Amino acid sequence: MKIYKNFIKTVVVATAVTFTTACSDFLDEEDESNFTTDTYFTKAEHAESAVNGIYEPLVPITSSGFGGGTWLMLEFATGLANTSLGQATNIYLVKDLINNSDNGYGSSYWTEYYTGISRANLAIEKIPEINMDETEKQNYLAEAKFFRAYYYFGLVRMFGNIPIITSSVDLGSEQLYPEQASAEAVYDLILSDLSDAENSSLPWRDESGRVSMGAVKTLMADVYLTMAGYPLQKTENYALAAAKAKEVIDSNEFRLFDTYDELHDPATKNTGEYIFMTQFAANIQSGNWQPAILPYNLGISVYSAQTGGIFSTNEFANSYEPGDKRAEEKQFFFRDYTLEADRSESINLGAPYIYKLFDVQANEETAQSDLNWCLYRYADVLLMYAEASNEAEGGPTTEAYNAVNLIRQRAEVADLAGLSQDDFREAVRIERVHELSFENKTWFDMARWRKAYNPETNALEDFVGHTYTYLPNKALTERELLFPIPTSEIQNNPNLVQNAGY
Repeated sequence: MKIYKNFIKTVVVATAVTFTTACSDFLDEEDESNFTTDTYFTKAEHAESAVNGIYEPLVPITSSGFGGGTWLMLEFATGLANTSLGQATNIYLVKDLINNSDNGYGSSYWTEYYTGISRANLAIEKIPEINMDETEKQNYLAEAKFFRAYYYFGLVRMFGNIPIITSSVDLGSEQLYPEQASAEAVYDLILSDLSDAENSSLPWRDESGRVSMGAVKTLMADVYLTMAGYPLQKTENYALAAAKAKEVIDSNEFRLFDTYDELHDPATKNTGEYIFMTQFAANIQSGNWQPAILPYNLGISVYSAQTGGIFSTNEFANSYEPGDKRAEEKQFFFRDYTLEADRSESINLGAPYIYKLFDVQANEETAQSDLNWCLYRYADVLLMYAEASNEAEGGPTTEAYNAVNLIRQRAEVADLAGLSQDDFREAVRIERVHELSFENKTWFDMARWRKAYNPETNALEDFVGHTYTYLPNKALTERELLFPIPTSEIQNNPNLVQNAGY
């Protein structure tokens, strides 16, 4: 299958295009290889290179090692994850509800996402000046605006009121020390960018891994659904979320995989259920989260690092309905595996590890994962539609039932039927928790619902006051609805105000 190599082997424009000044005392001639932002953007290849660089900040988020990994922050904030990685301080700050602004995971999200925004700003500024095919130009701009929206969407949900920066910044810029904008202002920019991206000729699906119209519409549905919940509570957006999700469904470009094995098969990336992914390729830019999902030094993998960074709590892995295929061995979780030294011998892992993210070939043979990291898949869209439609229509419609029941049929559990609006809302939300577990979705849902999942009762309860099963004497507070702005940002920018409680 075709892999878009330029995503993975890109020379990042933000590095290649430096802000340099000529030193006329030493050189009378201009060095044509010394690019600046004023001289670089002259042809179509430069537009492509600029946009490719905007994809790159997605990659470090999934990196994992003995220090943990940035993506773990959103999983340990749900209370549904456990770890045996004792030295990863950032994990325990989140997991044990003692988080602070020195947490390196939050700093990584802030830095990488604002890096992506800065690259998008540069592309949006400079690409219109290039003499090139107009359709191609507009599609590159659509990709850049999609990403600016995506990165701001992540930041505003994690950190609340954040600076809005929409132009390139240098030492003389007025935006060098930006003030925080309201969440509503950030969402206005997000929707403006996505509306522009929507008015392009991007294809509905792009199996090379580039931004597609399916990705744009899916992100719009997610944004509208989030705005309808907390903190904005713009409930009129439920209908808009349902409409955008329905456009993705009606495109007939996406389908649920038949088996859960296809969710972690490198051969399926950018196809079938997958709408948008972070691109990886073995031996070029290998999928880098495998060490985190392996049990600590039990010898089941050819990876030298097997960190035990994250696994499911027993309570969550056991919370699926009786007969739910997702809870069976080597579907979403695994508790046993063969030893690297002797594949005819198995060992009990002592906990439910995350099989839906597990690359079999990489762990048994190559130590180079060819898996992509999923950002959006079709199951998410079906559940967005079911949830939003139920709210917009005052109760579940036949189409809303059909959407959620497609997911339940694959899991081999009974269809939902005959539910009130309230009961359907609860059922769909719990379906999201189970289906999208360990995909960096659940904490965002908890924050917009103001609800947390209790795996022991299989029910949602108020976020504030909820206790994790492993931490029964300490409850969530309003503080945990946001992450702290990183210490370095507070110190560097006097216009920033720290989130309450940190």
